[in-house]
Amino acid sequence: MPNVAFLQKTSLSSLRDPRLFREYAYVNGAWTAGSARDFIDVTNPADGSRIGAVPAMTTADTDEAIQAAHVAFAAWSAELPQKRAQLLRRWFDLIVAARQDLAHLMVEEQGKPLSEALGEIDYAASFVEYYAEEAKRLNVEGVTSHLAGADMSLVRQPCGVAALVTPWNFPSAMLTRKAAAALAAGCTVVAHPSSETPFSALALAELAERAGFPAGVFNVVTGHAPEVVGALTASRLVRVVSFTGSTEIGRLLYRQSASTVKRLVMELGGHAPFVAFADCDLDRAVERAIGAKFATSGQDCLAANRFYVERPIYERFVEAFAAKTRALTVAPGLSNPDIGPLMNERAVEKQEAHVADALARGARLVCGGKRHAAGPLFFQPTVLADVPEDAAIFREETFGPVAAFAPFDREDEVLARANGTETGLVAYLHTSDPARIARMSRLLEFGMVAVNRTKITGAPVPFGGVKQAGLGREGSRHGMEAYTDIKYICRDAA
Repeated sequence: MPNVAFLQKTSLSSLRDPRLFREYAYVNGAWTAGSARDFIDVTNPADGSRIGAVPAMTTADTDEAIQAAHVAFAAWSAELPQKRAQLLRRWFDLIVAARQDLAHLMVEEQGKPLSEALGEIDYAASFVEYYAEEAKRLNVEGVTSHLAGADMSLVRQPCGVAALVTPWNFPSAMLTRKAAAALAAGCTVVAHPSSETPFSALALAELAERAGFPAGVFNVVTGHAPEVVGALTASRLVRVVSFTGSTEIGRLLYRQSASTVKRLVMELGGHAPFVAFADCDLDRAVERAIGAKFATSGQDCLAANRFYVERPIYERFVEAFAAKTRALTVAPGLSNPDIGPLMNERAVEKQEAHVADALARGARLVCGGKRHAAGPLFFQPTVLADVPEDAAIFREETFGPVAAFAPFDREDEVLARANGTETGLVAYLHTSDPARIARMSRLLEFGMVAVNRTKITGAPVPFGGVKQAGLGREGSRHGMEAYTDIKYICRDAA
């Protein structure tokens, strides 16, 4: 049960449905603290106030959740796809009905502006709806026999228990994108949300319980990542690990999963380039650039991190972008500003370090550049011009509201600079030349290319990157592939 006394002291008391605020893990159909020796406080990044706490579940607790999912797998995987689809559809309907409360919870623990939180809930729900439909269309392949007297068939079967490790920047959508695909395929799930934003995942677990998912099918284990995730990667019963987070942690999980040869789905770092040629629609490109940089206060793997603008329009572009940046509002998320707080002190320090490094290397500060008066975790929307290629901000993700600009002169030059990263998730391209669009889209070494626009994501999209930006794809029908094995059956036709 939620801590009602605490709810009465916080803005969460305004939730229409207080039971969505859960301070326990959800294992085998029960709300529990397991054998946790302590609880992890969760704070509001806008003001540092304590929201609540969740249990620091142990390795033994995690193993119990894995075992529950393993036991539940037999019946869940044998269930008719239509039944799994019905339950997913009920979950979707409940998420939509609880949209306001879920967004409110997210703003409290994550800090993003309310309009963006509402948008994320819609995005999260879309994955559940999409996979409710795809659950009934899993087996669509066939094979023509090449052997006389033999009938051949292919069938996709669920792998088993799937471990889902989700980040703090999209605490609802990253869970549903993984869980809905796994559940639709017939896998059971053990999810571990970030300790900084666990309440969004727990609220979704509450709604999954109401939707009627059987005990053990959907589990959420809270706690410290090294202990919980270590148990997930070590277990032989876990067949799939899906992770969204940094490339550094992705490499660690890759190593930890090697001894049990797990299937891996990873969405890792971004470091996205934004390339604008002189023939682009400048006003439109600037507007799109603002959206590409400052959504989720810049704390987004899709956020544009490096802005390359062709020299003939470079100064005009930078000034127009800076003018719009200066007009952005900065405040706590519930007041629905353009920019909310960053997640923690480390994030703010990284902005400071990247700005200082760029300036030391000769960059020009156009606006911003320091902490914002709104609070300790707020940073001014910042524009840096003439940033050299060896600056830290051009070598690693900033993950905050700092935009770094540099001019370029030739297409081959900017292509080489844009591709000069090991994290090829998304690239943004602005030009009116059809031949250049075709050429650059093919040559940019990224899993996704946005041409003359910013928003490209959605449930039908195979989301993912190349090189060290990750493995596999999430969303679309391809998002179910990691949770299934193809079984080939050859039988005598005689």
